Amino acid sequence: MAKIGIVPEELKEENYEFWKVCLKSYLRGQGLWDVISKEATPEEKATPEWQQKNAQALHAIQLACGSHAYSKYKKNTHVSAKFAWDHLAEMHPTTPSHHTQVTNDQDVIPEVKKHLQYEDLYNAVVDDQMGKVLEFLNNNPNACTTIVSSHDDTALHVAILHGNMKIALKLVEKMPPEGLEMTNEFGATPLSLAAITDKTKLAKAIVRKNSKLVTMKNGKTEESSLPVIVASMYGKKHMVRYLYTKTPNHLLDPTEGSDGVLLLNNLITADLFDVASMLLHKYPKLGVTADCHGEYALHKLAHKPSAFASGSKFPYWKQWIYSCVRIHSPWDDPILTNESPNASGHEIDIDSSSEEEFSNQHSFLHRLGWILLQFFVPDIKHLHDRKLVNDEASKLLSSIFKQIRETSSSQLENMEIDKAIHSAIKHGIVEFVEELLKFNPEFIWKKDKKGRTIFSHALILRQEKIFSLFYKLGTKKSIVASRHDIFRNNFLHLAAKLSPPHQLERVSGAALQMQRELQWYKEVESLVQPKFKEQVNGNNRKPSTLFTEEHKELAKEGEKWMKNTAGSSMIVGTLIAAVMFTTAFTVPGGNNGATGLPIMLDTDSNPFMIFTVTNGLSLFTSSTSVLMFLGILTARYAEDDFLVSLPTKLVFGIACLFFSIVTMMVSFAAALFLMLHKSLPWVSIPLIVLATFPVLLFSALQFPLLIEMVLCTYGYSIFDKPKKNGNAIKDRLHYLH
Repeated sequence: MAKIGIVPEELKEENYEFWKVCLKSYLRGQGLWDVISKEATPEEKATPEWQQKNAQALHAIQLACGSHAYSKYKKNTHVSAKFAWDHLAEMHPTTPSHHTQVTNDQDVIPEVKKHLQYEDLYNAVVDDQMGKVLEFLNNNPNACTTIVSSHDDTALHVAILHGNMKIALKLVEKMPPEGLEMTNEFGATPLSLAAITDKTKLAKAIVRKNSKLVTMKNGKTEESSLPVIVASMYGKKHMVRYLYTKTPNHLLDPTEGSDGVLLLNNLITADLFDVASMLLHKYPKLGVTADCHGEYALHKLAHKPSAFASGSKFPYWKQWIYSCVRIHSPWDDPILTNESPNASGHEIDIDSSSEEEFSNQHSFLHRLGWILLQFFVPDIKHLHDRKLVNDEASKLLSSIFKQIRETSSSQLENMEIDKAIHSAIKHGIVEFVEELLKFNPEFIWKKDKKGRTIFSHALILRQEKIFSLFYKLGTKKSIVASRHDIFRNNFLHLAAKLSPPHQLERVSGAALQMQRELQWYKEVESLVQPKFKEQVNGNNRKPSTLFTEEHKELAKEGEKWMKNTAGSSMIVGTLIAAVMFTTAFTVPGGNNGATGLPIMLDTDSNPFMIFTVTNGLSLFTSSTSVLMFLGILTARYAEDDFLVSLPTKLVFGIACLFFSIVTMMVSFAAALFLMLHKSLPWVSIPLIVLATFPVLLFSALQFPLLIEMVLCTYGYSIFDKPKKNGNAIKDRLHYLH
């Protein structure tokens, strides 16, 4: 807007048209011309988008004209930008106002005039009109390297920004190599703009014509970045892989600057672990070097649980497929590895063409089998890609820890490795702790500022997978479990603390959450020395006392949840029992007046036998469920009751209630068949089919809860304890050596 506001003192009436063209060019460049070029309907004027653009256009006109000339229209609150534009002749500045910038620079007007001379080219590029662009370039061969916008953009800049890649390719073809080095007012070269589009074809054309561009940074500030770094910021995978192979080796060397580590951290953020592994293999020091923002690669990985297998949450059937999928990375293919380094010094050249080469090497049967797998298992490609990322992230993490092993204590302190470990434990990244213990087993003894070890944090944060590594320490686990923190808390005190909210939410219902808390406490209680049960911490609290205080509210919520569930289920069970009891004495077909027995009892009817048996079963099971729910309502609700007693009653009650509903529907269907199968068979069959609907509905609503309760109460332990055989010894040796 500054250029539009520049109005020399000598601007008179004869310069009005020129001044108007300047203002129009600015409005068009800012995307505000559409509110002026046509009259908006009342519906359009009511939209927030139109109102915002209208306000911006009015503000631009005010700046160009000056507040004094604009003031008489400002009083009208409903004035539109189009109205102001139509009255520009009355408002245009003939003398400079206090908002008008006055300058004696004689080059200002010629510069603006030159910019406006290429307005047709600018519009043709924006509108993606290839014919008009070529016609303009034929008449003006130098227009390729001329500024065509108020932001010092060339036509190539404009084409890339508007996504018109065909025009961009044609402009690259016509521009001289040095013309591709032109930057706009933000310091962006055409290649740095192309880097955020993921159009590798355009980037190849630019680099092929001027390879120097891969070394030119985007921007004019200290935070300016190489094109490959720009692509990594936006997560453009194909573009990153191409530009990485073209970027000179020395630019990413940690001894030459922070570009290499910044690229590494961006690659980790964008899940480009294959390129990150290659970069780290080339410069291992990048793994223990801070970027310009003071961030380390290890901290980036510690905040990305989705990059590892332990953080990939899948249903059981997807987890099984995930474990069976075989992964193959094109970066590992020796055919794709160039024996001699290329111009950039990087050893592997992977781009879209090499990926195509990789796919062509697969046999026809292999590709056909993959297509069939995707047809029958739609998610298999996603699972394959996820497993590939997990594998590459694990390799990258292993490479970083290899370098950490050679790092001094002072460097580790500067890296704040304790924070990285805590973040990894918080996010449940088992691979992180495994690699840590593999390359430095002594970390099991290392304490943080609060005097807590990695297993203390795993206990506090309720990360059972990480805490399960504790069982693989052999005899050392008894010593580790005897450590106290600076608050004199032992392991049992830490287990007595309430779980973090995000961990509690993993379990449905307050009662099951209380059960999970008790499972943690009882498990730790079996690991520590007996005397630890009576020890007090810095606040003079025993573990049992601390557990009661921490879980007081959760126990109340668990009691409330259990009673509400039992109460509502008890009503249903009571209704079923009442109906089944009544039906037992009003059987289909009626009773014999003389004997009082059911008439159909003498007909040897199988449907009647089904009706009788299912009616009785429904009555018995519904009555049993009512009694179980009654036992829940009258329970004492002690802490230990949440571990087994209360969940067992609820499981048994819901199971009996479900069985009673099933048998009630079968009994109903048998009765319908007995009454209608001879006279109205076309009615009985649809009604019998509809009788399955309540069963399916109850299953969908209650079965997930029932299964979860059964697994939590009687399923496998939440801890992955090693089996008592030779494999346990092998695992122990693996982690200690």
